[in-house]
Amino acid sequence: MVEDEVQLGASVQRGLAAEGITVEVVHDGLDGLWRAREASYEVIILDVMLPGMNGFELCRTLRSEEIHTPILFLTAKDGEFDEAEGLDLGADDYLRKPFSVVVLVARLRALARRGPVERAATLRAGPYELDPGTRRCRREGTDVELTQREYAVLEYLIRRAPDVVSKSDLLDAVWGIDFDGDPNIVEVYLGYLRRKLDKPFDRPHLRTVRGHGYQVVVS
Repeated sequence: MVEDEVQLGASVQRGLAAEGITVEVVHDGLDGLWRAREASYEVIILDVMLPGMNGFELCRTLRSEEIHTPILFLTAKDGEFDEAEGLDLGADDYLRKPFSVVVLVARLRALARRGPVERAATLRAGPYELDPGTRRCRREGTDVELTQREYAVLEYLIRRAPDVVSKSDLLDAVWGIDFDGDPNIVEVYLGYLRRKLDKPFDRPHLRTVRGHGYQVVVS
């Protein structure tokens, strides 16, 4: 666990120890980077605001070095774009402070069961290509500029392709389980993506399956 608040780190360490989970806590991003490189862990817990190296940079560095240990961001930064950035950089989960230790334990155990997931350098589905490291999007060799939220929607659809993804799954994955706005925001962003990714080309590949959800057509 990389957490600059000493008291919080000690409190989490005690709470997880009560659940049979052993935790090493460091308080500096550079120290966290060194530990992650030198030792083997089931899960890494990162704060975002850290001395030495912030959590986003630490996550980016670990993934660029092909260290695929599951990463959970545990942070007071609760902006939607912060969460999307963390996931785009290769994190596996994001939990906001204040949090329940019961929920944290459940998330950690789920990540530990899944284990390291090796991430492809480029994500592909149909004619679409995404580079999670640079957030670059291309269709048929043409670069397409996407906003952060557009990128997050497309990435989730590509990772699930060719499955049909429900509106509720997209909302939870991109906007968060606590989102209480208009769920039709999903259609709005699918419209943005179609105008950028499909309209300038001959064949659309973002499909709405009425009553079920959305998918990337891969054939």
